[in-house]
Amino acid sequence: MLHVDKPIIGIIGGIGSGKSFVGSLFAELGAVVINADDQVRRVYERHDVRTTIHQWWGDAAFLPDGGINRKAIAARVFTDTAQRTRLERLIHPLVHEDRRQIMEAASSDPAVTGFVWDTPLLVETGLHKACDAVVFVDSPREVRLERVKRRGWDEKELTRREKSQLPLDTKRKISDYVLSNAADAASARRQVRTLFPTIIAKKSQRI
Repeated sequence: MLHVDKPIIGIIGGIGSGKSFVGSLFAELGAVVINADDQVRRVYERHDVRTTIHQWWGDAAFLPDGGINRKAIAARVFTDTAQRTRLERLIHPLVHEDRRQIMEAASSDPAVTGFVWDTPLLVETGLHKACDAVVFVDSPREVRLERVKRRGWDEKELTRREKSQLPLDTKRKISDYVLSNAADAASARRQVRTLFPTIIAKKSQRI
């Protein structure tokens, strides 16, 4: 991993807890947010990746317009551990390299105050160990369910996906900080603006 003198903040929490929103609040304070979903989209555009996926799963893995059918792939890998492992071995190294390039390009920019890793499997993949701070975004299940309904998911789908991740209590214990995202945006923003200077100060003390 590229060594940087600015804090790396890992964002974790339940599905629908608002991790990306919290990441955007850190971005308001000068942090560069590296969103895993955006990274995966870029990786899926690679010719070599598309070729491999077609060899594995054929036309069913693609949309009529030629794009990757992420919903079809998700349905396949969330019910088959071997298929999920195979896909992760293809995608993860490329995502890691993409992250390294982003950080290398931004690390010398004096306007950049830190980096936020918005990665659903941050703990499961061990990436949290490379973070200076891990922030758990706390949000009640009923709130999270309302949010994921906007994605077209029901409670059964939320539960199915949650089972592929570590329990929330485990993630909470691993975290250095807990930030509540159950109220309004202003509340979350206040918490981030209080927390970020603390994280930056602790990073400076380690350098």
